[in-house]
Amino acid sequence: MSLPHLHRFSVPSLSAEQTASLETAARLARINAVTMVAAANSGHPGGAFSSMEMFLTVYGVADLTPENCSGLDRDYVVVSHGHTSAGVYAALAAWGFFDAEEAVAHFRRCGSVFQGHVERDVPGVDWGTGNLGQGLSAGVGFALAQRARGHDGRVYVLMGDGGQTKGQLAEARRTAAKEGLRNLVALVDWNGIQISGQLDEVMPFDLRALWEADGWEVVECDGHSFPALYEALRGAGSRGRPTVLLCRTVMGWQGGIMEGTHDYHGKAPQGEVYEAVVKGLEGDPRLLEMALARRKTPASFTGRKVALPVPVLDLGEPQTYGETKADNRGAFSRALVDVGRLNCGREGRTPLLVFDCDLAPSVMTNGFRKECPSYFVQCGIQEHSTATASGAAAAAGVVAVWADFGVFGIDEVYNQQRLNDINHAGGKTVLTHVGLDVGEDGKTHQCIDYVGLLRNTFGWKLVVPADPNQTDRATRWMLGTPGSICLAMGRSKIDIVADESGAPVFAGSYRFEYGRAIRVRKGADGAIFALGAMTQPTLAAARLLAERGLEVSVWSVSCPLEVDRAALEEGCATGHILTVEDHHAGSGMGSLMALEMMRLGLSARFEALGVTRYGDSGTAADVYAAMGLNAEGIAQAFGRLRS
Repeated sequence: MSLPHLHRFSVPSLSAEQTASLETAARLARINAVTMVAAANSGHPGGAFSSMEMFLTVYGVADLTPENCSGLDRDYVVVSHGHTSAGVYAALAAWGFFDAEEAVAHFRRCGSVFQGHVERDVPGVDWGTGNLGQGLSAGVGFALAQRARGHDGRVYVLMGDGGQTKGQLAEARRTAAKEGLRNLVALVDWNGIQISGQLDEVMPFDLRALWEADGWEVVECDGHSFPALYEALRGAGSRGRPTVLLCRTVMGWQGGIMEGTHDYHGKAPQGEVYEAVVKGLEGDPRLLEMALARRKTPASFTGRKVALPVPVLDLGEPQTYGETKADNRGAFSRALVDVGRLNCGREGRTPLLVFDCDLAPSVMTNGFRKECPSYFVQCGIQEHSTATASGAAAAAGVVAVWADFGVFGIDEVYNQQRLNDINHAGGKTVLTHVGLDVGEDGKTHQCIDYVGLLRNTFGWKLVVPADPNQTDRATRWMLGTPGSICLAMGRSKIDIVADESGAPVFAGSYRFEYGRAIRVRKGADGAIFALGAMTQPTLAAARLLAERGLEVSVWSVSCPLEVDRAALEEGCATGHILTVEDHHAGSGMGSLMALEMMRLGLSARFEALGVTRYGDSGTAADVYAAMGLNAEGIAQAFGRLRS
């Protein structure tokens, strides 16, 4: 069936013939969607049916095609209510992104790209959505990236009405309005029903007022009328601000028994119900038999592999810090400003966007804000949306950096960072105030689990630099490297890590290499592996041990998720290994190294020294001492290991 050419609103309004063609496409797409769900005996047909006209219209007008969908400078489409995936796949198939029969047969089948919630492996899907209410944040990120890249592409975000009460959605609305993202258009499937029943019974809210209060242009329209949707979308953004279309729809529209009820929100129609729905749509119920037969064969459509954009940046020259104490935050800040100065606004360079949640003076991104104000995004105290938006911006072709305190940038937004990983987003998160170094702020603000949390993902890289010299070099490496990377550090000024002659270890010919541990002292009586800035108290402990007749090797570890096997083997050869970190002792670097020892068949007496309870509130020195993580505590722990 031939569909009308509507890309970027190529006609002023829909003709009767074009409307009829789209209505036929919607009918056939509903048949495909309900057959998908029936074949899988799993899915969400109600919302797929109510959103179908929205899906078909948006994918029709968007500058998004099978040919350009893996590029960067185009329109973006986010489906926030990702459980309506059967409708999304049916609509994409109608516009030629793939064969509808593949989706119908292999929907929700193990090994198929057509998962139960939309994923980026499917061409035309720009963001894999999990929890409701996150899609608009991704849309904000895409729109900010478009602006930074100098492209005028639109960003469409489709969502259900049940998730409109989510706090993250409100955060995204406010950011979009503040940033004047006129190219951002949201569509709400306003069918009045969610899984537990009527919206007003589950959680009453004034939908229009929510959007108007946050500064959006609000348009109400018939969500099942192609001409009405086309007209509303064409006029969106004309007043210089983001627009939301509140689309009046009916749950399960044209689905017979499925219409107007929450019963089929997440229930697959089978038997007579399926037959009645398909016949009501003038379809042949035998399609299900064909789909089930094909389901037994291997899926031939493997989707796409999302490529990570490779940054094009002048990373500048590293700065070397000498004998004076300095903080890693300051080194990060100066490196970021340097790279910003060399690249922001330069033709041919990848835009660098820095996101902040009202902590710029503390995380030290103020310098970048002053140097590159057009590339600094102040999001206020809205961490959930910012985590998603920064990730999406990275996926859309900018180097996106979000700096925040550890407890806010990973603990509070773990699910958002997990979804960034699932989406292969490639954002850079800089965590300051990690570990016990934030002493006086107490246990609520001591981030002692960031290694364990990122360990639970499959794509994130984590760098915990030891001193300002390594921080400078790791920052530049991070900015020039594709992929999701977390740079974590404390807040205090610390000594520069020096070799036995007093020369800085992480300077001169040193180049940061992910996964490489650096030996900063050599000894035969044991090996102590220190995470990041725990290197300095460990060196002090090594001096105490030397006074007691024990010579130990000290290894500085900056990449706890990537164990340096050669260093571990060398450490095991001494017969005694102690790991030191101001992190939960059971889920951090020590546990990872112990696991690697078992995998490699290595043996040595081993102890993981770390945080064993929530910390106290006091000076950092006192808090470390109370946890046994000062120089004396480390020396005593090694002594116990040797006894």
